[in-house]
Amino acid sequence: MSRHSFTCIEGHTEGMPVRMVINGGPELQGATMNDRRKYFVEHYDWVRRALMLEPRGHSHMSGTIFYPPLTANADFSLLFIETSGCLPMCGHATIGSISFALQAGLVSPKQAGTVVVDVPAGQVTARYEMAGERVSSVRFTNVASFLLHRDVEVTLPQLGKLSVDIAYGGNFYPIVEMQANYPGCEHFAPEQLLEWGRDMQRLVNETIEVVHPDNPHIRGVKHCMWTGRPLADDADGRSVVIAGDSLIDRSPCGTGSSARVAQRFARGLLAEGQPFRHESLIGSRFIGRVEATTRLESGLDAVYPSIEGRAWITGRGEHYVDDSQPYAHGFSLQEFVK
Repeated sequence: MSRHSFTCIEGHTEGMPVRMVINGGPELQGATMNDRRKYFVEHYDWVRRALMLEPRGHSHMSGTIFYPPLTANADFSLLFIETSGCLPMCGHATIGSISFALQAGLVSPKQAGTVVVDVPAGQVTARYEMAGERVSSVRFTNVASFLLHRDVEVTLPQLGKLSVDIAYGGNFYPIVEMQANYPGCEHFAPEQLLEWGRDMQRLVNETIEVVHPDNPHIRGVKHCMWTGRPLADDADGRSVVIAGDSLIDRSPCGTGSSARVAQRFARGLLAEGQPFRHESLIGSRFIGRVEATTRLESGLDAVYPSIEGRAWITGRGEHYVDDSQPYAHGFSLQEFVK
């Protein structure tokens, strides 16, 4: 019999769950966090499944594993785990994990008010503000983000012909703006958008090769963004982000917001430094900005977006994975659907 124990801090970022593993995470090999991500996927994906899927998690669970810093200037490292896989980057989980680590005393930043985190997509620098003993906000500068493909034509059987942009903000997103065959996310039930999001991911991957110009290991679409009209008068946009087969983001999605900021900047709809107040399905909010422009090694223009949001700790737990128990390594209902 094999039995494993994982200590986790539980919480949420603007409504989206974050389960951060602070003890029990497997020892990983590799020179970079992306190398270690691949090692984790090859050898320890059962940890992700056990902690994210039922019966310990659910179809919308998301999390991280906290590790010591990998580079000299970093304060700590993060591996991102969720129901859809082990991602290169996750914005809401970055905000949550930084907040949790600071409030739990897991890290003493080298520079007060700033943390540097090694992640599979690169390195993330964040500014944070305190209100007493609580982290009141985190604003991180994301990896270089860009609009990769414009006006990709995809025919979704339920809606018809759609034009989508493919943008990158740490993950790739087909961004569906309002158009003739799509009046906005507010006109559809979340379950419909989830089903169509699965179809959109598949159709985009069948239609066009989506590969990071500077990193061929980052490829393919595993998300979809359905945009719509904001709920609040002072918001600039709203979206529903679908991840994988079953996850609907309750937050505005950090990497999705980064991708949308990059897309809007590339299309001349957002100026450098201009705030983009981005709402989620439930009305929670991130604020995105273009902090600087850059050019990738491939020659493609890109931006460094910042994303600002809030997170809250809701508890702390000890999770056991006992191989002798049924469903020890988790399950998804999708696995039982033919």
